[in-house]
Amino acid sequence: MSATAFNATRFATMPLIAILRGQPVQVIEPVVQALSEGGFTALEITMNSPGAVAQIRAAVAHSQGRLNIGAGTVTTLAELDEAASAGASFIVTPVIVPDVIGECVRRGLPVFPGAFTPTEVHQAHRLGATMVKLFPAHRLGPGYVRDLKAPLSSVRLLATGGITPETLPEYARAGAEGFGLGSPLLTPERLSAGDWAWLRQRAESFCAAWKSTLTPGD
Repeated sequence: MSATAFNATRFATMPLIAILRGQPVQVIEPVVQALSEGGFTALEITMNSPGAVAQIRAAVAHSQGRLNIGAGTVTTLAELDEAASAGASFIVTPVIVPDVIGECVRRGLPVFPGAFTPTEVHQAHRLGATMVKLFPAHRLGPGYVRDLKAPLSSVRLLATGGITPETLPEYARAGAEGFGLGSPLLTPERLSAGDWAWLRQRAESFCAAWKSTLTPGD
């Protein structure tokens, strides 16, 4: 299976990426179902998860086009090839990896490189990032996002790390155009317990938080 097409229009309406790391393949189907019902448009499966390639393939099959399925923690061209062959429609890197970013751009595959400092953010943007994953965003908070956006207003930021439904609106008001959401959404204890109703409701809470930032005057 080759990489499936990224639905950019759908992602633009709800630019939230759920990040699944270190879970067994058995959770893929219920996670995809809960996220879809909760309003999400994208799921990232990290390549340092056991059986990541099989998980990506399973997620693509179960989502049936409802979610953009991508690969995260991609640091080599070999991992990029594996992810794309499994059907990943976007790529996320933990840091700036120029050869991976460049190859994604060459293939027309959306790429979200990780960066933190102003220099890194600018470099990722110059290399062709679809959005720059600002990680770990919570370490310096919304004020840092606002400071970055002042000189780098053309750079689209995907704030990632430690963001909750309660804090998301402040990051959005500071200039973040999207969000990567790991353990605050896909909480390991909830996944282990199979609490899919909670996950659906949690997804709904994140989506509601994003929608609240689109209301004029909010």
